[in-house]
Parts: sequence; C-alpha cells; structure tokens
Amino acid sequence: MKANDTALRNLVAQQAADWFVANREEVAGQEREDFAAWLRTSPVHVEEYLAFAAMSQDLRAACADWADSIDTLVAEARDTDDPRPLTLWPGMPEPPPRRGFSFPWRALAASLVGLGLLSVLMLAWRGIKPAHEALTVDDAMTLRFATVHGEELTRHLPDGSVLHLNTDSAATVRYSKSERAIILTSGEADFEVAHELGRPFRVFAGSAEAVDLGTQFDVRLDRGSTVVTVLEGRVAVGRVAMPHETATPNAPTQFVELTANQQIRVAQGTWPAAPVAVDAQRTGSWLRHQISFEHEPLGQVASEFNRYTSKPIVIDTPGLRDLEISGVFATDDIDAFVAFLRSLDGVHVEVTATRIRVTRD
Repeated sequence: MKANDTALRNLVAQQAADWFVANREEVAGQEREDFAAWLRTSPVHVEEYLAFAAMSQDLRAACADWADSIDTLVAEARDTDDPRPLTLWPGMPEPPPRRGFSFPWRALAASLVGLGLLSVLMLAWRGIKPAHEALTVDDAMTLRFATVHGEELTRHLPDGSVLHLNTDSAATVRYSKSERAIILTSGEADFEVAHELGRPFRVFAGSAEAVDLGTQFDVRLDRGSTVVTVLEGRVAVGRVAMPHETATPNAPTQFVELTANQQIRVAQGTWPAAPVAVDAQRTGSWLRHQISFEHEPLGQVASEFNRYTSKPIVIDTPGLRDLEISGVFATDDIDAFVAFLRSLDGVHVEVTATRIRVTRD
C-alpha cells in the first residue's frame, strides 16, 4: 500500500504543478470550474498546490475568485479613520514606519489572503481535526461516488480511509457519529479502512453486509451475489434480509469472519456460506490496473476485459469459452491481450470497428 500511496502522491504533485503553471495566467470559464473541482477532491490536492505556490511566493493568480474582495479590503484599510495600522494577530508589534521606500504591501496582502483562503479550504476538508478523530453529530455527511465504463477512481475519505472504485461502479458514503456506512449499489470497490473505536465501518452490497475489523478488503456485486475478499486483516460478513423476505423480528445477524486471502460469496438462499482460500492479490489486481488470471476459462476472462474495454470481446465459437488460459495484462491495453489470443493454437481473432471476434481457425 505504501507504494500505491507514493504513486498516487506523485500523480497529485504532477497535477498540482500543471495547475500552478496554468494559473500563472488568468483562468476563466470551465477551466476555473475544473480547478475548483480538483481542489475540492481531496486535501492532498490542496497541500500539493500550496507547496508549489509557497515556493514561488505567488498565490495571486490562484486566487482570482477573491481578487475583488482583496481590492475591497485594501481600499477599506486605506480609507479608515483610525490611523493605526491593522495587525493580523492581537498583541503583535506594529510594523515600523516606512522610511522613504514603497514596500509591496498590496501584493503581500493578496498573497496572505490567498494563502489563508486555501488553508481554510484545506482545514474544512479535514474538519479542523486530525484525520482519524471521530466526527461529531454536526459532521454527519453523505458523499456519492461513481465511475463510468473503463474508469477507475480513488478517493480519500474524511476519516482517513481510502475508497477505490472499479469500472462501472457506484457507492454512497454516509458518516454519522455512531457509524460509517457505505452502500455499494453497482460494480466493485476496495476499502483501506482507518480503524476507529466505537464507530464501525460497514459496507452494504446486495444481500451482504461487511463489517471491518481492521483491514483492507474488496467487495464486488457479481451476477446477483456479493463477493467479499480480504486482502489484509479481518472482516465479518453477514447476510442482509432482502425487502421481499420475511425476517424474524430482533433476530441477530449471523456473521462469518474472514482473514487475509479468504473470500466468501453471499447470495439469496445460500446462508451461512463458507469462506474459501484465494490469492487476494490477484483479486485486487485491478488496483494496479491489471487483470490477472490462472487456468481460467476464456469466456470468463473475456467478460473481465469487457468491463474495461470500449470494444467488447465476443467469442463466436462456443467451445472456446471453456479454453483455460493464464496471464497478467493491463486493463487499458487490449491490443496486448488480442496479440496473446492470436498466439494460441487454433484461435482466430478479427478486430472490427465495433467488436473483437474470437473464433476457431
């Protein structure tokens, strides 16, 4: 995970550098909205941008939205009847009188106000408290995240946990004083959970409920069932009664505890289920933008690739669907997978404008 965090931080730093260069000139319209949305995405974005801004000592361009306010404040300061200079903090010594030279106080004030506003934004993201400290009742919030076909998304949540969304996925995050609840309504998500005493981290997906016991785990909605895989630590998984089912009042939910490299499939009418041993790193290979398979049917592998590619793989010869293959491929490199299929004996691949057809020679 440290390697992933480093790679993510480097990517954010590169984006911050690009935005800083863009803001050297005045941005307007959609570009300004995009910049604001990028800042709001994560406090890490604000931190990295502030780092570049501080090095250049030029925040004026980044704070174009507040330029009029800065001018107003400066004008009011000039027109005040009180001849004493204002200080930013009570008790600070007043600045010495100017001695025959003009200090660029206007630019400095603009930079300080810009720095203050961006700092307030960063503190607002963090709730003005340590990332792992429990939120108060007033901090109850609902966040919604979604990805489109072929897209993946990583978001740092307010409690310090990390949410990774796979392709075609949607999740709602609801935080309150008593719990952290995530509802996965489609697709697949991976959770790196920041542990908090007294405020459990619960994931609801289909007919399953997963409760974190200090871990990283993957949850996927797959063909009417929910698959939970533990990468690290422990997870308790239970079955949630569906709306059409009759549940016994006040009956406790029966949970099954999983440890690292275990997986469980929860479906209607199949509870309690037994966990099975898996290679969790293969299950989580999508976090590295990869698909990993070993002695798996070509039909299943093609279905996995079709979650990411804009041009679907269609196996026109039914017998090929059971052909077992192994390999590791990038989710965004369909050409490499096509080349691999063409290397197989008796397999013909035709790439058209709308699909990739696989047949017997």
